[in-house]
Amino acid sequence: MKNTPLSRREREKLQQRKEILAAALALFSEKGYHNVPMQEIAEAAEFAIGTLYKFFQNKEDLYKALVMEQGDRFEAAFAAAIQAPGDEIEKLRNFVRARRDMCRDNLPFVRLFIAESKGASFNLKAGLDADLREKIDAVMEKLTRVFESGMKNGRFLKIADPYSLAVALDSVIDAFVLLWVESPERHPFPEDPDAILDIFFKGLLPKA
Repeated sequence: MKNTPLSRREREKLQQRKEILAAALALFSEKGYHNVPMQEIAEAAEFAIGTLYKFFQNKEDLYKALVMEQGDRFEAAFAAAIQAPGDEIEKLRNFVRARRDMCRDNLPFVRLFIAESKGASFNLKAGLDADLREKIDAVMEKLTRVFESGMKNGRFLKIADPYSLAVALDSVIDAFVLLWVESPERHPFPEDPDAILDIFFKGLLPKA
């Protein structure tokens, strides 16, 4: 079944919404969520304030839409990386590369999300935790299956349950991202994914 082409009015509305979200992201990442009123977003997007309220109930609603749309993009990129051809080790390398590339290509959003997700109560009120948890869980499930397959095929030792390994890897990557965002010159994100994966593959203890 073919998709019905969007009308010109529908295309214009989608473009308006895209421009509003882009303006909001630029302002939020520069000044912080709490320091940007809706009026300033409207002016930056070159729309009347009423246009914003046709798309979003309030600033929380706008922020949630921004985060969820970006979350969809991140989830799709990570899923594609994990599901790309290759053995389990290469799939993990692809995942690390995707985390690196998505952060580099979307640095304003990454900085915004890190800054605004540290205990900000409005995130909880907007329901972001539950919605984002679904996206995170979907990625973690795919990552867990990579570790499960690697154990089944004898590529990985059964040192822990696959889900714990998926969480551990994701957390290690998060730590590298935080260091890189806070001090990119001092802590650049590794170009070689094995610089991170070797924490798992080789460990710290010398072989007896």
